[in-house]
Amino acid sequence: MRIKISWRYFFQTKNNNSEFLSPASSIYHVLLQVGTAVVTGQNGRLAMGRLGSLCEQVKQLNFQGYEVILVTSGAVGVGRQRLQYRKLIHSSFADLQNPQMDFDGKACAAVGQSGLMAIYDTLFSQLDVTSSQLLVTDRDFKDPNFGDQLRETVFALLDLKVIPLFNENDAISTRRQPYEDPSGIFWDNDSLAALLAAELSADILIMLSDVEGLYSGPPSDPQSKIIHTYVNEKHGKLISFGEKSCVGRGGMQAKVVAAANAASKGVPVVIASGFATDTIIKVLKGEKIGTLFHNEANSWECTKEATAREMAVAARDCSRCLQKLSSEERKKILLDIADALEANEDAIRRENEADVEAAQDAGYEKSLVARMTLKPGKITNLARSIRAIADMEDPISHTLKRTEVAKDLVFEKAYCPLGVLLIIFESRPDALVQIASLAIRSGNGLLLKGGKEAMRSNAILHKVITGAIPDSVGKKLIGLVTTKDEIADLLALDDVIDLVIPRGSKNLVSQIKATTKIPVLGHADGICHVYIDKSADMDMAKRIVLDAKVDYPAACNAMETLLVHKDLNKTEGLDDLLVELEKEGVVIYGGPVAHDKLNVPKVDSFRHEYSSMACTLEFVDDVHAAIDHINRYGSAHTDCIITTDEKAAEAFLQQVESAAVFHNASTRFCDGTRFGLGAEVGISTGRIHARGPVGVDGLLTTRCILRGSGQVVNGDKGVVYTHRDLPLQ
Repeated sequence: MRIKISWRYFFQTKNNNSEFLSPASSIYHVLLQVGTAVVTGQNGRLAMGRLGSLCEQVKQLNFQGYEVILVTSGAVGVGRQRLQYRKLIHSSFADLQNPQMDFDGKACAAVGQSGLMAIYDTLFSQLDVTSSQLLVTDRDFKDPNFGDQLRETVFALLDLKVIPLFNENDAISTRRQPYEDPSGIFWDNDSLAALLAAELSADILIMLSDVEGLYSGPPSDPQSKIIHTYVNEKHGKLISFGEKSCVGRGGMQAKVVAAANAASKGVPVVIASGFATDTIIKVLKGEKIGTLFHNEANSWECTKEATAREMAVAARDCSRCLQKLSSEERKKILLDIADALEANEDAIRRENEADVEAAQDAGYEKSLVARMTLKPGKITNLARSIRAIADMEDPISHTLKRTEVAKDLVFEKAYCPLGVLLIIFESRPDALVQIASLAIRSGNGLLLKGGKEAMRSNAILHKVITGAIPDSVGKKLIGLVTTKDEIADLLALDDVIDLVIPRGSKNLVSQIKATTKIPVLGHADGICHVYIDKSADMDMAKRIVLDAKVDYPAACNAMETLLVHKDLNKTEGLDDLLVELEKEGVVIYGGPVAHDKLNVPKVDSFRHEYSSMACTLEFVDDVHAAIDHINRYGSAHTDCIITTDEKAAEAFLQQVESAAVFHNASTRFCDGTRFGLGAEVGISTGRIHARGPVGVDGLLTTRCILRGSGQVVNGDKGVVYTHRDLPLQ
């Protein structure tokens, strides 16, 4: 039985320009071509590990109902190795002093063919798969009846779940030397694979090489970049090929010619690395790896991929058009986006489910899979938050201050958009919706780079959102960055991009801060403290601490360190709290004092985050010691005091140098939505610009406006400064 599967590779490739291609194509005939550089190592011996991985992937595809055809190289290499061995053991001592190891290529092929097939047969047999050998020459294809006979045989084998293994019969080829005579209908296994793909109506040809795909130059050149979609008119004259591998015939150049030939006949081709253990599976799952050749690629908009600068400039131009609209017109865009999300919920959920399934298959952590999952009701909640943002007071051009500088000379300070924002986020596709909504409300252009694990979800959300943006503004107001390579280019555009907001791991934020001149808004650490003062209501303390730690342990606003007044040691209230934490699975470490008093494992560093379910406990002398500890070891994120002593609370609120400081409330409240900001683009722990949860206001800056009636300074002669505050209009 032949099964049909969704083909998403083209969808991902076209993503770069927001083109959504519904998965409609079907694949069941898969033709694999394995180059000599994959089959053998640098020493000419067979690479058994790679061959084993190849056979395991073929077994998996066969089990899933795909019909797999394999074109393999390696016979000449196996034969040469065997002949070298035979000659060595029969050589005299004198012969060994001056060994002659040149062998006729046809002889190598004749000796190696049976050995290569024996190895394949052994590997496949271990996996309960049957294989068959088909040797062909270019002369066979000159017979007009050969094509029909070939198809009849191959399809009969496929119906029996047998894997056909093709190779050129170099031993009886009419060419002078297999390595030297590129003539005939095909001239190597690359061109043979392309020929068979067309003859057998393959749905896809996957060519496995020793590099990750086609590069713009030699892969060893740092300036070379991988080409994900090959277009002959665009790339044909720009590519420079390096030296081919020391084994095989034509190298990458031969593969490109063969791939282009197959694509011109309607067979999509992907050139990818055969060194990875799961390349074939990833290609058929739709992951964007390797280089795609397709006969329609020239018509795809993605062949006109914008450079990083072009994307940023386009976003800025569109933002200026957005700012020209009235408040009601901008509001309508947001309401249209909310409606579009709800109307496309089924399609969004399908793509998200595909991402989640792929993440689970790839073995991602459960916490990451949970963050990227759009649960039932999530789209409705996102639409509701967008409508809340739309109903907010228009922030653009909102006047903050008016001052009469002198008679008929009025100074104003007003909000204005920052310009172009670059948001780099991991895992959570719902962040894309929130950030896009805030950017539109604040009049900013936006570039988004989400995690690869949520690529499908991000793509369709971007498609739905930009589809609701009117042409008078432009779809390029919000650009979706799809490759990691583009991030470095974007981070260099400090003259075009005005703010970078990374949302993700500590390593992500730290790396971005270290590699760009653009201002970065965010936080690298989320070391949040709760301090229980000696006057605290312990029932309240228990509720707050458990919520701060257990409600969502992986959140950046979850408690990492629990500070306790020294007088509470050995009290029933604290003992009960620690027992409850342990019941919830929290592992408690101790600072130097707590380690000695409670006999818990000693913490290495107060700045170290062990895991989301770990907590550091330490005793302090008083509220001032707690403040000093937080300012020294904290990350300036969110810190809380639990106390009934108003004086201690006020000291804590005024002296802790964090972006968010709470009294008798869980740190988990540090969230833009909970604060009534509609949504947030992130939480900032910096001291310049926005701090804490960043909503619309944090995406704005100010401009100074002066309204005069012909005044000049002229050394301040004749100017009478009044500096009188005026009411806001």
